[in-house]
Amino acid sequence: MKVEIWSDFACPFCYIGKRRFEAALSQFPHKEKVETIFRSFELDPHAKRDTNETIYDILAAKYGMPVEKAKGMTEQVAQQAKEVGLEYHFDTMIPTNTADAHRLAHYANAHGKMPEMIERLLKAYFTDSLHLGDHQVLAKLAAEIGLDQEQTLAMLAGDEYSEHVQADKQKAAALGINAVPFFVFNDKYAVSGAQPGEVFFNVLNKVWEEESAAPTLQFVQTDEKKDADGDNCADGSCKL
Repeated sequence: MKVEIWSDFACPFCYIGKRRFEAALSQFPHKEKVETIFRSFELDPHAKRDTNETIYDILAAKYGMPVEKAKGMTEQVAQQAKEVGLEYHFDTMIPTNTADAHRLAHYANAHGKMPEMIERLLKAYFTDSLHLGDHQVLAKLAAEIGLDQEQTLAMLAGDEYSEHVQADKQKAAALGINAVPFFVFNDKYAVSGAQPGEVFFNVLNKVWEEESAAPTLQFVQTDEKKDADGDNCADGSCKL
């Protein structure tokens, strides 16, 4: 079974949704048969890499609300995060452009470490208040999961893996995805948002049952004068 997950490192519900999906997957009897693929999605491709604005300023401007109301919104999200074991620090969060972080995730994928990199980047942004637009920070995070720090810096200095990020975004557009997190199961079923764990568990079971169902053979009506078994080959011999 294949599960594709579109997300952004600046999306608070993506981290929460990831945890809820992981909890459901941990209870799924066939979890070892599930391939999880992370896909890139940029909520704001035009976001500045460096800004003096707080996350509250950005949210207030985006939704046309007072800063205090924006703070209230984030408190509710932080509570949801806490319920799945995550600690969000909105007060010290550093808003930035996530394009390079997505490139780093694909670079890690080329080295067999994408899941570890995704997790580390999300924690870095929401819990550790690190600057995900800073190449030095990204390279240090890569080193933490076993990638070479200098080679990572060299990769980030160019535009390598940008085409991978764009390909994920184009596939999202083709599927009509305009919000994340977004989960696609076997190219057939979709779950939008950080849904409760039971939703993911039920979809996992449904897809597994469909995938495992044995096909029903239907016999075609033939000439009754002919032997009912027809012409076939079996066990090394053919009936003629």
